[in-house]
Amino acid sequence: MQKILSIFLIAIMVSCKPKQNAVVNKVAVENVEALTVANIATNHYAVNRNFKTAFIKANVDYSDPSQSLGLSADIRIKKDEIILVSVKMLGITMAKAMITPLEVKYYEKMGGKYFEGDYKTLSNWLGTDLDFQKVQNMLLGQSLDDLTKGKYASLVEDGMPKLEDTSKQNFVKTFVFDPATFWLKRQEIKQNEPARKLLVNYSDYKSFPEMVLPQELAIFAIQENKTTTININYRNATFNEELTFPYSVPGGYEKINIE
Repeated sequence: MQKILSIFLIAIMVSCKPKQNAVVNKVAVENVEALTVANIATNHYAVNRNFKTAFIKANVDYSDPSQSLGLSADIRIKKDEIILVSVKMLGITMAKAMITPLEVKYYEKMGGKYFEGDYKTLSNWLGTDLDFQKVQNMLLGQSLDDLTKGKYASLVEDGMPKLEDTSKQNFVKTFVFDPATFWLKRQEIKQNEPARKLLVNYSDYKSFPEMVLPQELAIFAIQENKTTTININYRNATFNEELTFPYSVPGGYEKINIE
């Protein structure tokens, strides 16, 4: 269960006919090859995400080389401030993770352990750069990186606009978008040394008055030829309700110390 929460934190380390909410450049739709990096970034960030809080109920299918689990999750988000993820099995809460821009906390019942720390500690442990914004973006179908910063090349993949990081660091980052709406279709972060890859595919977007939300996420974490897969299906989402974020570590749990 601890490993499941770690992948959730990576970033990772959620009936009505969809409508177009992006400000789409007509040239971009008719000629994808003419798109610039600025065109793509501007249209992607124009997608409606005008909400204050979100409460999402999800089904989660988890698998790694040693096990497969069917779980459910409640995801509570206060935009840009706090995310609380409750992972359940047969209706019983098995683990919780609470993150804010400053800290990460989680506990899991099966091992009776908990963690409290900052992003630097957790990023070093997971082997990938992690912060609050990246986790929030991943769950909501937004690019992990700020596309208005850094260096990117504008490419085309199967008729879809694609941005590829050209900074030539230890990471290779790519982002692929729907050419008509600029909703994110795929984002991938590949680390060359050590060899790791995080791939997130998005599908079946749904438009709400408050935002456009992907209904399905497929997360693949690949390391040393071993693949961990998390498929998340958002069953229901409500927005701008008054939410509470209850979190407390049960007594007797052992703290995880990460060097």
